[in-house]
Amino acid sequence: MQMFDLSGHTAVVTGGNGGIGLALARGLAKANANVAVWARNDTKNSAAVEELDEYGTGRIASFICDLADEAQIETAMAGTLEQLSKVDSCFANAGMGGGGVPLSEMTADKWDPVQQVNTRGVALVYSHVSRHMIDRGEGGKLIVSGSGQSIMGVNRNTNYAASKAAVNGLTRGAAFELARYGITANALLFGYYETEMTGASNNRTGNKFHDWMMQRIPQRRSGNLAELEGVAVFWASPASNYITGQCLPIDGGLCIS
Repeated sequence: MQMFDLSGHTAVVTGGNGGIGLALARGLAKANANVAVWARNDTKNSAAVEELDEYGTGRIASFICDLADEAQIETAMAGTLEQLSKVDSCFANAGMGGGGVPLSEMTADKWDPVQQVNTRGVALVYSHVSRHMIDRGEGGKLIVSGSGQSIMGVNRNTNYAASKAAVNGLTRGAAFELARYGITANALLFGYYETEMTGASNNRTGNKFHDWMMQRIPQRRSGNLAELEGVAVFWASPASNYITGQCLPIDGGLCIS
């Protein structure tokens, strides 16, 4: 359908060189969008660009960006505008796990980095992107990769859950504040997908985390990354224009189990 052709659309995907971020970027590229991958690993960035270049007709670029460093966010934004001219949508996907730390053993050095990347980093990305969108005057889309852990409990991950709960509040606040400029903001609360982050949890628990999740998810399976390609296109497209301020679980029913 015409509404799902993103020719001429430019999207930023933070953490777009692997896992959920790369899956989102694939969908955007296949729909002919220009895609800017912001991520920390130059080798993985180059591999992502090489792959994404094979899809669609859009231009693909990558930029080194650690969300803990605002200067790198600013540089990535400037590079994106220089190479791709504009940003129509931003998928704030980059984040870090909580490390499996029990609350009784939590320390500032285990708490602060997670908040710095998962919450502050998203806010700063949104600050730079929304400033451009406001100045440009043609609206835009802000979509963050949240987590079902923001609305349900999981052992040994309070730092991560808290960071993602804060992102839900950020989403609602941004939606209210930016609506006057035609900018929407939404959070996708992802459930269990097999990525490097969940792999680390399984390694720590001897795969008990995976087994526990399979028992709780009504669909009895992990998420399929390929299914996220269409999700990305929907949120970048005009089909989602009247949706804002929402925190939508994408989890096979995990949050209702």
